Amino acid sequence: MPMTDPLGDMLTRIRNGQRAKKDSVLSPASKLRVRVLDVLQREGYIRGYSQDGEGVQQNLRIELKYFEGQPAIQHLSRVSKPGRRVYSGAQELPRIRGGLGITIVSTPKGVLSDAEARSQNVGGEVLAEVF
Repeated sequence: MPMTDPLGDMLTRIRNGQRAKKDSVLSPASKLRVRVLDVLQREGYIRGYSQDGEGVQQNLRIELKYFEGQPAIQHLSRVSKPGRRVYSGAQELPRIRGGLGITIVSTPKGVLSDAEARSQNVGGEVLAEVF
């Protein structure tokens, strides 16, 4: 059976891995997943990621980050889902926890955090929120 929400699956794997205190988790690779992981790494929520495998069976090994025994990501949720897409303009992008968290947005200029999207004055599909 095909997966209906690949990005939601990766976010759930990260959330479950941190609850289980894992060092890293595996997720199937795709371009969108790599772009979202780039944003998470730039913002300091994960240590990094690497691609394992060859050809069609590529996986992403996501290195999770902890601070004093607590996960760096306290909350990770999908906003725009396959059944309900959520779009936002550059000025209407939601601020998570008064600016302490980030919103990951898919824009015409690539996958960006909300602060980057505001500075470039572009809106798009709100993919996830993280704090």
